[in-house]
Amino acid sequence: MTWTAIKPIRIALLDDHAVVRHGLVSRLTDESDFSVIGAYATSKDMMAALRAAPADVLLIDYSLGMNDIDGLNLIRALKVRFTESKILVSSSHYNPATVALAMRAGARGFVGKEQELSELVAAVRTVALGRVHLNAAMAAELSSMLSIDNTETGGDNITTDSLTQNSELSPREREVLRCCLDGMSVTEIAEKFARSVKTISGQKQSAFRKLGVRNDSELFKIENQLQDL
Repeated sequence: MTWTAIKPIRIALLDDHAVVRHGLVSRLTDESDFSVIGAYATSKDMMAALRAAPADVLLIDYSLGMNDIDGLNLIRALKVRFTESKILVSSSHYNPATVALAMRAGARGFVGKEQELSELVAAVRTVALGRVHLNAAMAAELSSMLSIDNTETGGDNITTDSLTQNSELSPREREVLRCCLDGMSVTEIAEKFARSVKTISGQKQSAFRKLGVRNDSELFKIENQLQDL
């Protein structure tokens, strides 16, 4: 009888923090069915290496250095250039808005950096099989933003609505966000709804926290990216 060895899952890793990179490599190489073929600090280095040595799973951080490609553009670029590779994101930016964007852009899974490493190991195996991986709690939070058909063939259907449709937002927070996206200032919104500036400001900041958005610039950026997907 002839036995055929199972090919290990080839993993290419991208993170701009050296300590994180080395820690992940150390943990992943403990798995007998994993082979870390490279660990890179920049997207440029990773892409150059992948042209010569393809990987099954691309494990990437969502937010890299100031001069590197941002999360969504990186995901899109990797998906186009390395069509056979599955993209798995591991990031501290672990909120429904960011996860929804990443999944819609082409990621097959998303793991928060605060989660156990066993979760990441499981995610690598799931994504390598062509399936979608999301933590159960995050999947529940995304129920109104994503519709995921988790199949082995990769035929999942993912749809994303505007940020203002996020189910975590209260009706008044949605109103404030819509007005912000229309270019209105906090004072103008307060006048429109006959509320105090303090109340409107508080509702705006509450909405930002729920969406993982830090300022107006990030709000417009994410909303525009959602519309472009």
